[in-house]
Order: sequence, then structure tokens, then C-alpha cells
Amino acid sequence: MHFDSNSRPESESVWDYPRPPRIERVDWPLRVEHEGRVLAATRNGVRVLETSHPPSYYFPREDVDMERLVRSVKTSVCEWKGRAHYWNLCSESGERIADVGWSYPDPSVALLKDRFSFYAGRVNACFVAGERVQPQPGDFYGGWITSWLKGPFKGGPGTLGW
Repeated sequence: MHFDSNSRPESESVWDYPRPPRIERVDWPLRVEHEGRVLAATRNGVRVLETSHPPSYYFPREDVDMERLVRSVKTSVCEWKGRAHYWNLCSESGERIADVGWSYPDPSVALLKDRFSFYAGRVNACFVAGERVQPQPGDFYGGWITSWLKGPFKGGPGTLGW
């Protein structure tokens, strides 16, 4: 499925998303900012929709400021997408922010190849179609919550077993 900027949903429930997840292209403007600079921006995004989770948005490598990212030692495995590698952000102030995002270098799903996703709560701001998003609760999942999204959302205390 493909969504364009004129077809942003009026309302979506994360409980209508499938398992295994659906992965789809979007051309809404997506942006990640930190310390007043754009870390990633695209109109060639991909979003992953999985039951009980806000979408995670993925940016093509060419639309990410790779000079500010350094590969972390952290990895994890998703039964649907494969092994994720995490990335640290080297901030303008010299601080290294651990695991601000992730990628799948050899994903099970071709649409995720050479794409990066970011935790909205570990950078200053993330935007979908001009709207500033809220981070998914908790510290493991990286979904972005927009005004048209309905929960409850997995990730907060007591929800990891859903």
C-alpha cells in the first residue's frame, strides 16, 4: 500500500494493524531534528505497522546525516525483520547519545534495506507530515505517535506481555 500527502489517515487504531506487521511506503514529509539541525528528512519513507504499536518510520540512507551517526555495539533480533544494528548520535556539543536509531543491514523484508529508524524520545523532535510526534512509551520500542493514532499502545509498564 502507498500513501501520499493527500491521503493521510483521519484516524487509525493500532489494534487494526496486522501481525506479522505490514510495511508500506509513504511520501509524507518525515523529519528528525537534534540540536537545531536536521538529522534525517525524506518524502520517501517506509512505515511498519504492527498490532498494538505506533508506526516506526524508516528513512533511506541517502536522506540521513551519516556523518553524525556511529555504529553501536548493540543489536537485537525481530522475528519479522531480522537482526537490527543500533546507532549512536555524535551531538554538536560533543555528547554521544546511545542508540538513537537502528537499521537492518540484511533485513527479511527488502523495503527496509539501507533504511534507518529513530527513537522519537532520544532526539529533540520528530515530525510526520508537519506534525511533531510523541514517542512510544517505554525504552525498547520506537514507534511515533501522531494525533490520528488511537491506542492503547504497547511499551509502557505492564504492557510488554501483550
